[in-house]
Amino acid sequence: MALFRFLTIDPVNLTLKAKAYSIIACFCSIFFVALISRIVEPGPEFPIIVASMGASAVILFFIPNSPLAQPWPFMGGQLCSAVVGITCALHINETASASAVALGSAVLIMIILRCLHPPAAATSLAPIMAGHSITSLGYDFVIQPVAINVCFMMFLAIFINRWVLKLNYPSPFPVKNTLQEESNKLNEPSLNIGISEADLEKALTDLDVFVDMTHSDLSKIITLSEMNTFKRIRGDLCCADIMMKDVMSVEFGTEVEDAWQMMYTHNLKAVPVIDKSRRIIGIITWHDFFKNIDLNVYDGLQHTFRNFIRRTAKVSASKPEAVGQIMSAHVVVLPGDAHIVELIPLMSFHGHRQIPIVNTEKRLLGMVYQANLIAAIYNTSLAHNVY
Repeated sequence: MALFRFLTIDPVNLTLKAKAYSIIACFCSIFFVALISRIVEPGPEFPIIVASMGASAVILFFIPNSPLAQPWPFMGGQLCSAVVGITCALHINETASASAVALGSAVLIMIILRCLHPPAAATSLAPIMAGHSITSLGYDFVIQPVAINVCFMMFLAIFINRWVLKLNYPSPFPVKNTLQEESNKLNEPSLNIGISEADLEKALTDLDVFVDMTHSDLSKIITLSEMNTFKRIRGDLCCADIMMKDVMSVEFGTEVEDAWQMMYTHNLKAVPVIDKSRRIIGIITWHDFFKNIDLNVYDGLQHTFRNFIRRTAKVSASKPEAVGQIMSAHVVVLPGDAHIVELIPLMSFHGHRQIPIVNTEKRLLGMVYQANLIAAIYNTSLAHNVY
């Protein structure tokens, strides 16, 4: 009975649709690699495809986010193993010794060059197992079929994964920052809150285990798991349930002085900018006013700021006069039916203090402030009564 349970475990937890797409991708990749290799084949004595390409296709299209499926491990591993395999086949006559040396040397070189690709180990054995039919080719075996197979398989892997299956392939690997870059980012909330990729890397190093995915993908899984846990605990509480509905807004042509007067009078830190159809086109904060002021040691802030916001009586002006000239055009919004858990990374990690909420037509419905979110997490009934 225990054995039967092991047999029922699915090693690839993909949907039926994703599995079907991956199977079709494997079929197409091998078909076209073999077809192209036959077209460019220099002679009938050269094989058109190396058998390990089948195993590589499974890795490239079923687990493309794996570090083992990235371009350098695939290409570097296959080519290095081909060189090692043909070298051992040409210089070691005894089959068992040649096989052991080829496999061990290929794996060692792949580890040293950081291009470990399991199917490539089979490539190192191919010249030894095939005998004279491959050894007669000498090092031409590395070019045809291995290099030609690898190049076209890599092209198809990028094309199919990225533009057909819409996957992020090749997966980006984390790049270590210099000491100066790290010192400049110490105050960023995202580096001080939550689980970082550096935390994951250290945990995996401490456990001395290999996880068949990049740290970035593992971080995404943990983040999504935390968000799903929050949804399960808090229920279906949406942004529309906790937002402030009657929010003030301005338009592109609203004068800077009028916008500042409204924000100062009502103690608003940010105001959405909308068009005639109430669609969000930007947001204006206190920072947008002050970033346009040129201060020096001889001018006082109060005098300079007053001159900036005061409307110009002349026809032409040398400073911004409308909100649209100083607003931030890039504004993060969420739909009203979005779960409140989506607010947490925006406010905690990215530093947003308020998020405009829109409907399906991108028209402004309201605003969610940090106080609304905190109240909703603490007590849902308080969410509408705080600001």
